[in-house]
Amino acid sequence: MAEHTSSSITIEAAPAEVMGVIADFARYPDWTGEVKEADVISTDEQGRAKEVRLVMDAGAIKDDQTLGYTWTGDNEVSWTLVKSQMLRSLDGSYLLKPAGSGTEVTYQLTVDVKIPMLGMIKRKAEKVIIDRALAGLKKRVESKEA
Repeated sequence: MAEHTSSSITIEAAPAEVMGVIADFARYPDWTGEVKEADVISTDEQGRAKEVRLVMDAGAIKDDQTLGYTWTGDNEVSWTLVKSQMLRSLDGSYLLKPAGSGTEVTYQLTVDVKIPMLGMIKRKAEKVIIDRALAGLKKRVESKEA
C-alpha cells in the first residue's frame, strides 16, 4: 500500500459548517489556490457530489482530472481518481471531529504521478497541497463567506 500524508487543523466553526464549504465544489476556485475550475458531473441520492471534474494548476503540474466521492455520514468524505492526464492514482479524505467550540479537520492524501518522482519529493508535494488546502478551508469557513 502506498504511503499517505496527513495533517490536521482546528477551525472555529461547527462540523456542518465546515462540511458545507468542503461540499460546495463550485466555490473551490475562490479559496483553493490550485483548483481553477470545478464541475459536479453527478450526484448521489442526497444531492451530494458523486463525481467532480477539476482543472488544476499547481505550477509545474497542470491537470484535468475527475474524482469520485464517497460521503460517510455528515463528518467524512473521501475521494479517488477516476481519470487524469498527469496522475496514476489519487486518494484523499477529510475527516471532521468536534473539538471544543470548533472542528478538527484531518486531511489525508496519497498521490501517484505518471512521471517518475522520488518518494521524498512526492510526500513533500502532498504536504504542501494538504497544508494549503487546510489553510484555505480555515480562512474560508472562519471568514463567514461560505
